[in-house]
This record gives sequence, C-alpha cells and structure tokens, in this order.
Amino acid sequence: MADLDVLLRNDRYPRSAAYSARWMVDGAMGPNPVWHAEALAEVLPLESGMRVLDLGCGTALSSIFLAKEFDVEVWATDLWVQPHENLIRIAEADVENRVHPVFAEAHALPFAEGFFDALVSIGAYHYFGTDDLYLGYCSAFVKPGGWLGVVQPGLAEEYDVLPPPHLAPYWKWDFCAWHSPGWWRRHWEKTGLVTVELADRLPNGWQDWLQWNEVCDLANGTPDQEEARMLRADAGRALGLTRLVARRTT
Repeated sequence: MADLDVLLRNDRYPRSAAYSARWMVDGAMGPNPVWHAEALAEVLPLESGMRVLDLGCGTALSSIFLAKEFDVEVWATDLWVQPHENLIRIAEADVENRVHPVFAEAHALPFAEGFFDALVSIGAYHYFGTDDLYLGYCSAFVKPGGWLGVVQPGLAEEYDVLPPPHLAPYWKWDFCAWHSPGWWRRHWEKTGLVTVELADRLPNGWQDWLQWNEVCDLANGTPDQEEARMLRADAGRALGLTRLVARRTT
C-alpha cells in the first residue's frame, strides 16, 4: 500500500499536513475532523487563550489540532467516546494543559453559562442541532459576542422529496438531518440570538470527503465501501460539507 501521508496529502489544508495520516485515520469517525477544523479556523477567529467548547469532538482530534495550532484551551466534549480514551490521545499530543476531555450528552452540558469564547462542532452538530430550540440552549454557554462554528455533512439545496433519485441506493434514514447552507442560515437567524457571518458549502468539500473515505477504506483493508461509492455517484451534485459561522448577539 502507498504511504498514507502521500495518499492523504491535500494542499487545501497545509496545517493538517504536519499531522500523521495514520493518527488521523486511526481516530476516524466521519469526514476528516482535522481538515475541517482547519477550514473552520479560516473563517472563525481564534486567539491565544480563548476557551473553546468542541461539541461532539469524537476522538478529540479536532480539539488537539485547535489547541496546538491556535493555543486555545479546549473542552473536548463527546457522548460516544469515553474521556479516558481521549485523555490518552491528548497526553500523547502533549496538550494535557490545554485540552480537557468531557463526557456529556449535548442536551446536558455541565458548563456555566457564558463560559466559552467559542463553540465549535465538527461533523456532529446535525445530530442534535436541527431542533428549533437547540441553538438557544447551546449558545447560552458562549459569552455575548462570542463565536459559534460548524462544519458537517450537508446538501447543496433542500429537496421536496428525499433522497434525490441518484442517491436512493445509498440513502440512510438519518441523512434527513443533512441540510443546505441556506437552511442552516435561516434555522439560526430566526432565533434572533446570533448573527450569521457565513453559511457556505466548503469549497471542494465533497472531493475532500471522498479522498478521506478512500484512504480510510484502503488503510482498513476494506476498499470501495458504500459511502465512497455514494460520493462518487453524486460527484458533488447534492452532497458536500456545510460550513456555518455566527456570532452571539444576546
């Protein structure tokens, strides 16, 4: 097999290139969280010393990346991965003083209101954030004037009937939580709690997603898995990655 670092090279993510491809693949839980933390940081200002909630952090790769690259302090919060497992990765990355693993469900967060300068969620927010009331809950943990940023699977547009015919062979019921940037902009703005600064499709996001899946499948000895086939069949027509950045106003 070709070298993973070569296969995963992507010029759109120069900071991520400094991290081991094997480390990223071994921590895989959906589209590459390190690439997408970098893509989010391009449009969400992070300053040294900021307190950041990484909501739905999975194996804490995004939390480690943000701490190392931007000198922020991160609360790596997840329900599916135990804190002691993430602490091992955090310690190996030598950021124990800046990344704090937390076990919590997204509707029962153990933090003080206004504690964070920013909330980010990489590949996870759609699992809980489509609820009309959820932004009101989670934004309360961000101080007024603080930031919220999301990168997650999404659609180019909303469809009256799902799935689009060419995606029917691959569609799973929970993909109904994938939405367009315009949908997310309206979903957040209607609350009056935030000002949406950006809602877009991550440029070349579907290609990045496919590259990541193909490398992970190859590394795991299971090439040509269904998700990669779905992305190839779609070729960016419907699927991609939605990026959303907002500032808390109240």
